[in-house]
Amino acid sequence: MKFLSVAFLALAMPVANGQQQQATLNSHSSLSIPLLGYGTWNLDKSNASEAVSYAIETGYRHIDCAAAYGNEKEVGKGIADGLKKAGLKRSEIWVTSKLWNDHHRPDLVFEGLEKTISDLGLDYLDLYLMHWPVAQTPSSGKNELGYIDTWHAMERLLHTGKVRHIGVSNFSPSQLENLIAKSKTTPFAHQMELHPYLQQTAWVQWHYNHGIHVTAYSPLANSNPTYGGPKKGSTPALLDNTVINDIAKESGCTPATVALAWGMSRGTSVIPKSQHKGRISENFGAKDCVMAYEGFKKIEEVGKEYLHRFNNPSEGWGVPLYEGLDDA
Repeated sequence: MKFLSVAFLALAMPVANGQQQQATLNSHSSLSIPLLGYGTWNLDKSNASEAVSYAIETGYRHIDCAAAYGNEKEVGKGIADGLKKAGLKRSEIWVTSKLWNDHHRPDLVFEGLEKTISDLGLDYLDLYLMHWPVAQTPSSGKNELGYIDTWHAMERLLHTGKVRHIGVSNFSPSQLENLIAKSKTTPFAHQMELHPYLQQTAWVQWHYNHGIHVTAYSPLANSNPTYGGPKKGSTPALLDNTVINDIAKESGCTPATVALAWGMSRGTSVIPKSQHKGRISENFGAKDCVMAYEGFKKIEEVGKEYLHRFNNPSEGWGVPLYEGLDDA
């Protein structure tokens, strides 16, 4: 039986011209994006600072944030406390944040970045993402697809010393291809929903071919309470899936670390979120989870049986999203 670590599929990605350009426009750090990160989506303000600090003490060196999460001040306090307790410099961790839809107007992009950096208590971000390819008019709340002019404004951020890299999130193939064709800078990274129930293998491979890093949000699928949890007769909770549990027993891992190790094995960074110290520690154990090759093949079949996208605001926002992708 073949056993493979989380790195077995983390193939060397070709570096696109856009990535080379982004890397040479800043000198804060030579740190590469860690595959195992800590997410802060829906991290409650009541203990967000404590949770982030504990994550850094545990060993996480990648913190994922966003203006839309409404907790960046608390997250920033946690980062400062965690760095102090772990004896680390700012340059030794990777921090990502995101521009929200109401700041897509080019003249508001820098303002959005400044607010995020101020709230986080940082001098710079390692990565700044456009959260969605959707522009929201601040006064009316109306949504429409709009991202090219926003991206061009984000390109200018690379010259400010406040951002090391820029990227996107939740783009469709046609949107990303259009952005690349009309811009000087290729996105450094693309953050999207990815987990054993939504594997999007061909789409992930496309990014490898174009030198774009992929970050998986919701890597534990419908264990995220935002999605309402599994309903009777629907897709079972990923961590209760019998196949995932069988693989966990065979490999001496937990269902959560199996799912996270699977994600990292594809070369994607994963950003699980938890407010509980026990789960934060458990998830960090994914870096040591070693599975048999047969386990990866079984997970591939799980994806075919339970294909499901949990985060799709297309209907509520009145804009088409994820066109051309699985379970759009």
